[in-house]
Amino acid sequence: MRTILIMGPGGSGRTTVAAATALAAARQGTRTLLLGVDREDTLGAALGVPTGPVPVRVEADLTAWRPDPAQGFRDGLAALQERAASALDLLGAARLVPEELTPLPGADELALLRALRDAALAEDGELHELLVVDLPPTPRALALLALPEELRRYLRRLLPPERQAARALRPVLGRLAGVPMPAEALYEAAARWDLELAATEAVLADRNTAVRLVAEPGPAGADAVRAATLGLALRGLRADLLVANRVLPEDVPADSWLAGPLAQQRKTLEEWRGAHDVRTVAHLGRDPRGADDLAALDAPRVNQDARPVEWPVTDRLAEDGVLVWHIPLPGAIREELDLVRRGDELVVTAGPFRRIVPLPSALRRCTVDGAALREDTLAVRFAPDPGLWPQSR
Repeated sequence: MRTILIMGPGGSGRTTVAAATALAAARQGTRTLLLGVDREDTLGAALGVPTGPVPVRVEADLTAWRPDPAQGFRDGLAALQERAASALDLLGAARLVPEELTPLPGADELALLRALRDAALAEDGELHELLVVDLPPTPRALALLALPEELRRYLRRLLPPERQAARALRPVLGRLAGVPMPAEALYEAAARWDLELAATEAVLADRNTAVRLVAEPGPAGADAVRAATLGLALRGLRADLLVANRVLPEDVPADSWLAGPLAQQRKTLEEWRGAHDVRTVAHLGRDPRGADDLAALDAPRVNQDARPVEWPVTDRLAEDGVLVWHIPLPGAIREELDLVRRGDELVVTAGPFRRIVPLPSALRRCTVDGAALREDTLAVRFAPDPGLWPQSR
C-alpha cells in the first residue's frame, strides 16, 4: 500500500488538496482511505460528508476516517493504571475514571500516528491500496514526523536495553543499593512501546511513503516551503511533489487589483520550478465544498505504478570510523549546518531544526574529527580519543 502524507502551512488549502487527491485516486479505481485529525472536521467540510471516529464511506472506493484522540488517550491511561495497580494501591492513590479524562496536548498527533500505523500495517492488506493523510500544519507536522524517533531515544536513555540483562539480579541489587529497582513490568512496557514506535517509524520511512507539500505561491508560501524542505531533509525525507494551490488565472487584466498578487505568484512559481517538481491547482474563486468542487480542482494524481521515491539513508560505517549521512539539504541552508558531539549522540542542527543521532557503539570512544558536505551527502569523520582508551604498557 502506498501512503501519501499531505503537508503545508495553515490556511494553504492543505486539507482541501488532501481530499481532492484522495477523491481523484478513488475515481481512478484505487481503494483509498483518507485520514485526518482536525477536531473541527475541516475534512468533512471539504468532502461534503461529516467524518468522525467511525470510518465513513464517502463514495465508491473512498473512505474517510478522523480518529478520536480522547478515546485513545482514555484507553492508554486505563491500561497504564491496570499495569501499575499494585503500586497505586500501595500508595493509596485514587483511580481515575475513564469518563473524567480529557486528552492532553499532543493527543491528536499520537492518535494520528497510531491510526496511520494501524492502517498501513493492517493484516487484511487488500482493504485499501492508498492511504492519504492530512497532516497538521507544517510546524506540528514536522514535530509529528520526528516523534517516533524522539520517543524511542527517550526510552533508550531512561531504560537502556543493555541493562535489562540483569533482570534476575534486580531484587538483590535493590537490597544492596537500598533503593527500589525498576520492576519487570516497566521493562516489558518499555519494550512494547519501543516495538510500536518502531513500527510507526518504519511506515514513515518506507519507500512507498511520500510527502507532498502544499503551499500558496507568494512570499509567505515560499518561506513555508523553504522551512518544510529543510525540516524534512533533517529527518531524511523529501517531498515527491510541491502543489502550488490557488493559482490565479493568467488572463487577469493589467489594471485589476489581482495583477499584483499574480505577479508575485509568477515569481514564486519560477523559483519553485528550479528546485521542485511543481504541480499547480487553480483558484476556483470560492472555497471548494463537496465532490464536484474537489473534482474541478484537478489535483495531481497518484500513479500506483510509479517508481517509489528513493529515500536518503544513513550509513554508519564503524569499521573506518566514518558516519555517512545522506541528507538533501537545500543549498541556501547548508551554511547553517552545525554538528556537536554530546556523549553518545551526535546533535545535527540546520536552521531552526535539530536531530539527535545515536552513535554506533564502535564510535562512542571516538571524537568528531571533521565533516564534509558534498552534494547531498554529509560525511562525519571520527578519530579515536587517546584520553578515552586504556594506555598500553
